[in-house]
Amino acid sequence: MALTRRALLASSGAAAAVAAAAGVGYAAGQEGDDAAPHGDGHIVGFHGEHQAGIATPAQDRLHFAAFDVTDGTKASDLRDLLKEWTAASVTMAGGQPIGSGAAASQIAPPDDTGEALDLTPANLTVTFGFGPALFDDRFGLAAQKPAALSALPDLPGDALDRDRSDGDLCVQACANDPQVAFHAVRNLARIGRGLVTVRWSQLGFGRTSTTSRAQATPRNLMGFKDGTANIKLEDAKALADHVWVGDRSDEPAWLRGGSYLVARRIRMLIEVWDRAALGDQEQTIGRTKVIGAPLGGTDEFQTLKPKTLPVDSHVRLAHPEINDGTKILRRGYSFTDGLESLGELDAGLFFLAYMRDPEAFITLQNRLGAHDALNEYIKHVGSGLWAVPPGIKPGGYVGDQLL
Repeated sequence: MALTRRALLASSGAAAAVAAAAGVGYAAGQEGDDAAPHGDGHIVGFHGEHQAGIATPAQDRLHFAAFDVTDGTKASDLRDLLKEWTAASVTMAGGQPIGSGAAASQIAPPDDTGEALDLTPANLTVTFGFGPALFDDRFGLAAQKPAALSALPDLPGDALDRDRSDGDLCVQACANDPQVAFHAVRNLARIGRGLVTVRWSQLGFGRTSTTSRAQATPRNLMGFKDGTANIKLEDAKALADHVWVGDRSDEPAWLRGGSYLVARRIRMLIEVWDRAALGDQEQTIGRTKVIGAPLGGTDEFQTLKPKTLPVDSHVRLAHPEINDGTKILRRGYSFTDGLESLGELDAGLFFLAYMRDPEAFITLQNRLGAHDALNEYIKHVGSGLWAVPPGIKPGGYVGDQLL
């Protein structure tokens, strides 16, 4: 892969951006008490029919990064990069250092940055996505662009920072140890130096959804249980109907078995929310705060009848019964990034959702953005859509059916 001095200097910001992100949001944490080991010592297998990190039981920590491909990068360079990223991800998911690890020549940088040495794999998953701009005329991929893969339209209530939205490629690293997740993205950024730059990144803690029946429902920063009715990995039919891209004629063959990922950085107006009365909070959400039951109910998991809830409550407006059966698989995380310019908390929900049809999300968000009582307490400040290729077979690499 060609590496010019100009490209090297331009890309030096990638590693710097990732390293700077490590200073925020990583206050606590080794593996969570409820971590569910998989296979040999907290390892989630990288290979399979679908990419890990989608229907995998949600881990406790997140490092998400969006990358832009640098000017002058060729299709062959991109292919080589994805091969290297795949090989490194297989190694890191297995709990091993990249290359020769930190034991490199004394006169050269080590292959692996070393901060994950002596840590367990912590159920690390690394999931890759391709953004709409990757299918322009740079790499000869225009004919393979999925019809549904376009930049998300302006949605009601959006106040987007374009510097924290979109990207040619995205990487979602999830683990039960924040240092393991950070290590994964940091090393991928180093491998990509000269070919990609970090456009933006986000750290997350405290998963805000459950993707397995074995997991308890977590709470978001508003203090409410979040994701009670989420699709679970044990429900293969729901995954097939709502998450995995099938063999529809309008979908390219390379994406079948994959999915679409929507990311939304949702800032919560914490100070305003904390002044709201408990009754107002519960009417806004449509559930009780302590138990998580539908309003008027006594159990979190009892059948929810949306039309009995306040007409502008979040749970009612998001319910499949109100949205022609639309469901999405949520994998969001809480975030806190210090204070914003007015001295208020920059904190909220980093919403991640997988689906087989992005149009269904757009329809859902249009309804929520126009009528949801929760809009008084939130702002959508970042956004992006990526096509997520299917799983990788041993010996293959992410996107090999495309490239």
